[in-house]
Amino acid sequence: MEVALGLLALVAIICAGSALGRKINVSVPLLLVLAGVVCSFLPFVPVIELNPELVLVGLLPPLLYAAALQTSLFDFGSNRRAIGLLSVGYVIFGTVGIGFVVAWLFPEIPLAAAMALGAVVAPPDAVAATAIARKVGMPRRIVTILEGESLVNDATALVCLRAAIAAIAGTVSAAAIAGGFLLAAGGGLVVGIAAAFVLTALRKRIRNVAINTSISLIAPLVAYLPAEAIHASGVLAVVVTGLIMGTKAPSMPNGAARQSQRSNWHTVQFLLENSVFLLIGLQVRTIIGGVQDDSLGPERIWLGCAVVLLAVLVLRPVWVFPATYLPRLIPAVRRKDPAPPWQFAAIVSWAGMRGVVTLAAVLVLPAELEHRSVLILMALVVVAGTLTLQGFTLPPLVRLLGVKGPDPREDALNQASLMQLATAAGVQRLQELQSDADPPEVVAMLKRRTQERGLAAWERLGRPSAEAQTPSQRYAQLRLAMLDAERAKVLELRRGGEYAHEVLVEVLDRLDVEESMLDASLEEPESVGGGEGIARPGGICPHLESAPDPAVPPDPSCAACERDGTTPVHLRMCVECGNVACCDSSPGTHAYKHYRATGHPVMRSVEPDEDWRWCYPDELLG
Repeated sequence: MEVALGLLALVAIICAGSALGRKINVSVPLLLVLAGVVCSFLPFVPVIELNPELVLVGLLPPLLYAAALQTSLFDFGSNRRAIGLLSVGYVIFGTVGIGFVVAWLFPEIPLAAAMALGAVVAPPDAVAATAIARKVGMPRRIVTILEGESLVNDATALVCLRAAIAAIAGTVSAAAIAGGFLLAAGGGLVVGIAAAFVLTALRKRIRNVAINTSISLIAPLVAYLPAEAIHASGVLAVVVTGLIMGTKAPSMPNGAARQSQRSNWHTVQFLLENSVFLLIGLQVRTIIGGVQDDSLGPERIWLGCAVVLLAVLVLRPVWVFPATYLPRLIPAVRRKDPAPPWQFAAIVSWAGMRGVVTLAAVLVLPAELEHRSVLILMALVVVAGTLTLQGFTLPPLVRLLGVKGPDPREDALNQASLMQLATAAGVQRLQELQSDADPPEVVAMLKRRTQERGLAAWERLGRPSAEAQTPSQRYAQLRLAMLDAERAKVLELRRGGEYAHEVLVEVLDRLDVEESMLDASLEEPESVGGGEGIARPGGICPHLESAPDPAVPPDPSCAACERDGTTPVHLRMCVECGNVACCDSSPGTHAYKHYRATGHPVMRSVEPDEDWRWCYPDELLG
């Protein structure tokens, strides 16, 4: 009963804290840490001891797997040098640096134990880094590097920790350490690839959604346990499996299973991720109480903790700035990957929050180790200090440095262009498959529905949410109201007992599926100015290269819509003759009709803050 009540309280606090944090715009991880600290000092809350096995086997593999599923293997590969320098180089540098600092502060602590603490506090936490980085709205490359670092650095840190613990026992050599690194990296890579191959082959052949999803949920352990059994890095195996599975998932059959996987992993990640931060706070009382009787003395202990925290904060930029710019002294590297602004390196230097893996790893230290409680307190101070100092100050730092995250309007524009290309491919495939026996109305309906989906993406551009709704949004709003009425009618008939339960459930499921698809249509992107640096999916064409750049009229309008009495959705201007007409989502589609009548190939948007162009013949965005 106590376990059940504890789990209920844990989930209740997580849900309440997450809802409150979003409402008052406070970082949810930091809010849950504070809630855990408060709870740890309440007299009716039992002492909760963090079991390192629970974290390193029960929490870490699924969390890393969930993060790896959402990480692009292609982006990971394109940033592999930066990720490698941080996840391997910085962890080793931090392990040695912090180890010598601790040994200097406390000569009573063996150097091997000091190095063990260095390995524990060196790696930034995967959960803390990505949770705060995504909320802040950093440039995608910074987020990719931080995610990649936090996915791999735990493997390096745990290998360093094993070597340090072996040194404490006096059974380690330089050759053994090197061999351990090779086995951990090579074995973890091989096991991760093998696990991904087996799981992918299984999931391709299993059509049942429940079984398919269940296999996905056990994937972290399928990768982790065999790797640990051969003394390789289970963490690295999990990350490799997650990266490969996430890359292959969109091309695998069974869309229902893919949807189920996303939904289930989103829930698992939410609960485990937030449990981690709550558990950090709940350890405070126990860890502080453990150093009360240590012979080093409280003043010396707390001063040492502050110095170790300062060293952790300083050592990261000491590594990050040279690691960012020194490789680019090589001309080949500089040509392929020019140096980023110094602001990028500054943000990466400050985004080094530590988390629950640090606390779990420090508890692995031998119980008989002298001053073990002091080392655990140091790890706690580093976790709490980095989460508080860096977590609270990272958003203002990003704003102060003027570093902007992804532009939602640019994303919406690229999404519309991508949908256009996908729609064209779908229509072309339909033309290849259709036969004379196909009913014309079926073919027409398929074309219309496919094209309407593509047009809905273009409608998101250029219209502030305060103005009238776009056709696709109005369609979604009206259809949702119809679905409510349809569901109410089915529920009314259910009470009459005239239909079998299985029949009613099937009809309600179909309504739910359609509703979930419509919900996304009503989500408005944030209105962010700009339009500079728009990507060009599909390349460039002669029409776009040679197109003139006429001035946009101060008060543009579609004369054809005014004549016909129709309402335009968005306005486009022919760059050849300056004719302003409505877009393809508008009832009149006058911009397209102008192109068909005149052959003028390029139009541009004349909506506020938009300067993109579209080539009709080549169907390219520029």
